[in-house]
Amino acid sequence: MLRCGNAVIYRNFLILPKISQINTNLLNISNITNFTSFYQINNVKLLISGINYVKSFSTSSTVTRDSNVYNIERIRNIGISAHIDSGKTTLTERILFYAGKIDSIHEVRGTDGVGAKMDSMDLEREKGITIQSAVTNISWNTDISWNTNTPWNTNVTGVQRLQNSHSVGVSDPVDYSINIIDTPGHVDFTIEVERSLRVLDSAVLLVCSVSGVQSQTVTVFRQMDRYNIPRIIFLNKLDREGASVDRSIQMLQRKLGVNLLQLQIPIGIGPKLEGIIDLVEMKAYYFRGQYGEKLVSQPVPENMLKEAEKLNFELLEKIADHDNEFAQKYLESNYNSGDIINSIRRLTMSHVMYPLLMGSAKGNKGVQLLLNSICYYLPSPKNCITQLYKYVNSGENSSESDEMNKIELKPEDKGLVGYIFKIVDTYLGQLSYIRIYKGVLRRGLSVLVVEEDKRVTLKKLYKVHSDEVLEVSEAREGEIVAISGLKCPSGVTVTDGRQVTMKPMHVPEPVVSMALKNVNRSDSVKLAKALNRFQKEDPTFKINIDEESKETILSGMGELHLNIYLERMKREYGLTIEVGEPIVNYRETITRRAEFNYTHKRQSGGVGQYAKVIGYIEPIADNPNQHLNIQFINQFIGNEIKPNYIVSIENGFKESCRRGLLCGRPVVNTRFVLTDGASHDVDSSDLAFKLATYGAFELAYSQAEAIILEPVMSVEVTAPQEFQSQTLSTLTKRKGIITNTNIIGETVTINANVPLKHMFGYITDLRSATKGQGEYSMEFKYYEQMSKNDQEEENKKYLQSAKKN
Repeated sequence: MLRCGNAVIYRNFLILPKISQINTNLLNISNITNFTSFYQINNVKLLISGINYVKSFSTSSTVTRDSNVYNIERIRNIGISAHIDSGKTTLTERILFYAGKIDSIHEVRGTDGVGAKMDSMDLEREKGITIQSAVTNISWNTDISWNTNTPWNTNVTGVQRLQNSHSVGVSDPVDYSINIIDTPGHVDFTIEVERSLRVLDSAVLLVCSVSGVQSQTVTVFRQMDRYNIPRIIFLNKLDREGASVDRSIQMLQRKLGVNLLQLQIPIGIGPKLEGIIDLVEMKAYYFRGQYGEKLVSQPVPENMLKEAEKLNFELLEKIADHDNEFAQKYLESNYNSGDIINSIRRLTMSHVMYPLLMGSAKGNKGVQLLLNSICYYLPSPKNCITQLYKYVNSGENSSESDEMNKIELKPEDKGLVGYIFKIVDTYLGQLSYIRIYKGVLRRGLSVLVVEEDKRVTLKKLYKVHSDEVLEVSEAREGEIVAISGLKCPSGVTVTDGRQVTMKPMHVPEPVVSMALKNVNRSDSVKLAKALNRFQKEDPTFKINIDEESKETILSGMGELHLNIYLERMKREYGLTIEVGEPIVNYRETITRRAEFNYTHKRQSGGVGQYAKVIGYIEPIADNPNQHLNIQFINQFIGNEIKPNYIVSIENGFKESCRRGLLCGRPVVNTRFVLTDGASHDVDSSDLAFKLATYGAFELAYSQAEAIILEPVMSVEVTAPQEFQSQTLSTLTKRKGIITNTNIIGETVTINANVPLKHMFGYITDLRSATKGQGEYSMEFKYYEQMSKNDQEEENKKYLQSAKKN
């Protein structure tokens, strides 16, 4: 052992204390950081444990990673998602602390005014909610050798762990690089969950053990299904009054239909929570120290041994029932803990089973065991299949389906493929967050942005830690980094020249709009800059100009979503914007087939206009929610209409559908079929056929029994049980249909489907009815036909507005 100042070199490892205690002159190191586990400095590896990150944003000294450290098998890309207030950011804060990424813990709603590390926006810290997804990277040492059944000596930390592992002849502990994205829980920011899950290999689904499975829990679970993501479920808040493992398991099975592998049980529950029993190892773990940083393993307590043995037997039986490889060993009683771990991993990665872990993030219990499980059970990038598609320009007509264009990226394939899933405007300029699926990304490399059809040279690459960055020279397959100087939107594919693309992320349609009022001419430049930036960053934030009123219309996922952007305009651009009342994004559709035979003819001297279109319009599906778009079908056979006129007819139909005739909202679930028509050698033109289509559509639409569709929200309200009747009343008065009522302890949870237009201002009524103790969340559920009276009222308002304009 060699000392260098107050740092220790042991077996070619440099063990560092707090960075503030290091005399860097002795080491001849100009800048020390801790973005990954090891860096090569004068042939001495740095083992980083509890080092402060240097928030200098300096790019003068680029760290070069030791090439021997990179191992794709040891990379995990995970997201942490849940219903709002389930403890996602609190969990991430503990993960960062235990991994040595931060040197102190700050709470989401702490009294110190600092806030959690991953909530970097002032608005997030003030409101106590996550608004934007945040990226970080940690190195986690599992400190265990499952395959040899070596005991996990967790009564030691840092230098002791390393010394002990060598002194007893155990192989070096395995270090994993874990990229983590902490996502918002509020449904208004659902695009942050979508864009994160799009590039992740696996996830942790947090479930509150008091409230159980809530509305956004179900939504997030479905989003994970959409991207085929293996996941671990973590029951959080076991130290809270009213916590229940059994009830949570029942809700998970009933509402999500999951097949669970319960890997742990708590020692105590609620305020009496003391530790966690691992049913795989059959050991009890306790979390000592001020922040639970010292893990102590002991035998299972005598009073819980019978229950633990029963659950361990059930666990092994369940694994054997679903995994033939393990079943053979189990029947022969020839297995060890390594076999159990490998089997659970296979079942998790194939979506057959979902490991269930538990603890309390805020109570500092169970987080280290969760991190180990992430490493053991969730896939590396190498285990995941990457699907590419032959790129077809949107302006080209392609008869090939996605299935025909599909290209599977194989392990032996060479070249670069990456996907930009998020862009952020910073003082460094636009940072584009990219997940690398194949190849190596290097500074100075020329790459093709496929959808933009342009080549760019990469200026700088950064590892990201919330709002902090560290410049790196390269990034490899499976890693997530940020690129500066790449002017492109999110959702695009980056390659070394191959014309391939990745399946885009799902972008939900906005359901609420607001009109900007009385915008000062002097603010127009700043406003345009702000709107352009926000629209680039967030695909669910949309801007339109009302053709009649000429007002700027902001559209988004909810009132909170739009209000956050209004507040950001005020803070970041000095704009105080006045807005009108929220506008519900209705849709229109038809309910029956209607035929048209329309001739557009105009003659006023010289060349006239002539076009004739014949056909019909019809609903695409009985349920409009199954087809919220439109279709044009050409069944015309003959030469009476030139091909370019067919295009004009299609464009005329699409333009007609932008504004329906009942309330001026987009028409959906409608098919336009052209069966016949006629043209004139001299008087026909593209314009004539477009105008003919306008007339034909209006004629048929008036006969097709059109209706207005309104968005219905799934609303979940929680309140003290004593206010149950008052809370129910607030929903029924707003035309809500109650779907479920659940009482847990002294809290009642009510689920209802309520038309969105009746939910504006609901929080005021709810707080009044519950003396300020009620809370609610809501998300878009489906479109539903508006009542006849409401439709007549909306139609009347639209016609009056049209007259004024």
